[in-house]
Amino acid sequence: MSTWFITGASRGFGREVALEALRRGDRVVATARRPQTLDGLKEVGGERLLALELDVTRPEQVAEAVRAALDHFGQIDILFNNAGIGYFAAVEESDMAKVRRMVEINLFGLADVTRALLPSMRARRSGTILNVSSVGGVRSFPAVGWYNATKFAVEGLSEALEQEVRPLGIRVVLIEPSAFATDWAGNSAAEVAPGHVIADYDATAGAGRRSFREGVGKEAGDPARAAKVIVDVAHEAEPPKRLPLGNYAYDGLLEKLDAVRGDVAAHEAASRSADRPS
Repeated sequence: MSTWFITGASRGFGREVALEALRRGDRVVATARRPQTLDGLKEVGGERLLALELDVTRPEQVAEAVRAALDHFGQIDILFNNAGIGYFAAVEESDMAKVRRMVEINLFGLADVTRALLPSMRARRSGTILNVSSVGGVRSFPAVGWYNATKFAVEGLSEALEQEVRPLGIRVVLIEPSAFATDWAGNSAAEVAPGHVIADYDATAGAGRRSFREGVGKEAGDPARAAKVIVDVAHEAEPPKRLPLGNYAYDGLLEKLDAVRGDVAAHEAASRSADRPS
């Protein structure tokens, strides 16, 4: 039996992973800004569920939630850093207060929860950290440049962390979904205010923004099916370092790698000429 700590467990991937883990007999610490949204999980988990209030942007709540989880269950085996939001706007027309809030949640919140749980994992020389990134953490799209920036940062942080903690028996996995019916593009995401829309970006960021909104509920990805994959991977002795979820995520990651290779290869001689002669 493994014990999970899940952020953003009120809906989307967080809720589905919590349910799947509970169905398999695991214990779950489910956290959300409004704990009452977790009542449905209690019906499934019973005493194997601990529901806690947690706003990942409040360090004092992070410390208290981690302390309560360890006091209650003794240890956390799997951290699922799922809490995150989106924001739709061209880079230039973005409201920087909303951007900074997104950075606080998507990057610094994830980092604070991770840092709070790492001491106990290091002490046991065991643990798995699942960080929710996105296909948008590997390649960028109009209208979500700042969201892309937060997920690119999660990728970079996770890659470095994985190298630091792997010798200590701790695994780090990047979860990289494409479009799933998680409400990410619905009520969870803010967008540029009408008075700040720049017409020059209508064919790029504007079109992307409309496409995201119109696709709500029609996404190809099924969160419940993804949850089964995530829980499977979390229990693997040697999980992958990254897990694209969905056909578009898998194909999109490989397309990005091919595009980067083709782009840099065209100027290989110029790139190599910048070093001192050997």
